[in-house]
Amino acid sequence: MKFGKSICVLNVGGTRYAFTREVIRDFPLRRVSRLHACATEKEVLELCDDYDRDRNEFFFDRHAQAFVFIMLYVRSGKLRFVPGVCELSFYTEMLYWGLESAHLDSCCQKRLDDRMSDIGMDSLSEEDIMLSGDECQTPEETVQRSVLTGRAKWLERMRKTFEEPSSSLAAQLLASVSVIFVIVSMIMLCASTLPDWDTAKRNTVEEHRIVEAVCIGWFTAECIVRFLLARDKCNFIRHPLNIIDAIAITPYYVTMAMAGAGMPGAGLGVAGVMLRILRMMRVFWLMKLARHFLGLQTLGLTLRRCYREMVMLMVFVFVAMAIYSALAQLLEHGLDLDSPNQDYASIPAAAWWVIISMTTVGYGDVYPVTVGGRVLGGMCVVSGIVLLALPITFIYHSFVQCYHELKLRSARYARNESAEMLQ
Repeated sequence: MKFGKSICVLNVGGTRYAFTREVIRDFPLRRVSRLHACATEKEVLELCDDYDRDRNEFFFDRHAQAFVFIMLYVRSGKLRFVPGVCELSFYTEMLYWGLESAHLDSCCQKRLDDRMSDIGMDSLSEEDIMLSGDECQTPEETVQRSVLTGRAKWLERMRKTFEEPSSSLAAQLLASVSVIFVIVSMIMLCASTLPDWDTAKRNTVEEHRIVEAVCIGWFTAECIVRFLLARDKCNFIRHPLNIIDAIAITPYYVTMAMAGAGMPGAGLGVAGVMLRILRMMRVFWLMKLARHFLGLQTLGLTLRRCYREMVMLMVFVFVAMAIYSALAQLLEHGLDLDSPNQDYASIPAAAWWVIISMTTVGYGDVYPVTVGGRVLGGMCVVSGIVLLALPITFIYHSFVQCYHELKLRSARYARNESAEMLQ
């Protein structure tokens, strides 16, 4: 910005906000940050409705209350609908300031999707809604914006290709190849535990090494590319699935390094045992399927949202287990001094019987023999069914909601990608 004072004032619907030029330059809202690049008042008026040079004040004839909630998103990172304001009206305000539906919280995204479906706007992309509103860019501004954001759009498209399998045809093909490599790797991992595997491996050692190296090479390249395309490298490293990828890939390179140093893994004692444990960590490659299958994503999101219900379920089970195991030990072992049941010699031993009874598994390895113990066993089974069923309703409804949200999100990605391809 090559004009005006160092303090910039944004007047949105009569509400004034004062910021420095540095804050305007790095402002999270795209329309506001673009003010910093303006060199003339004509360029400023293409972004706002009016400009007062003396006070360096930018006027925006927009919804003041909606902008308050958008500013709350700028400060806290959470964006929700304004109570009493139409979802589509607030959505139009979001698009005006440069936000997208993905910035909304999941509950508000569901409300927006339902609202758009009700009025038949679910087939429109965000660009269509923005152009049908009140912003019409000039040809020069459109060319300038496409030049400035061409590389960013390409990086974003590549990132979606690797992170969102439903975003495009290339992403679906990439996801299919990744799933094939995961399945091949899991088959080799399971086959390596068979008794005849060592003999087969000695006969075809080169083939096994090539297949394993190709699988590891694919996973390594995929992980590196996703890291390079990530918006926030620190968040990428802290993500649980990426940590699992690193744990699953590392043992192969450790094995290769040890083999190159002349240290075979079988005869290393404790180190050999640790190496086998690390090799078995490859089973967590199955978690990579969560990126490609909606069902696993729904399961993970449900567990994350229902952790309170899960904790409540665990508390129910542990409390009941403590009570019943103490009573079972007393009835089966403590009161019968002549022929005590040795399966209930301690409360921890009785706790095993309680947990398999409450979950209605009933292995039959431990069972009560006294009348009091059998009555207690019946009560344990019935109360276990009731306790396990209490939180299930909440978890079920959360699962259905998460599945619906992820399904709509996938459809929205596909819709926006189709609109970009048509353009």
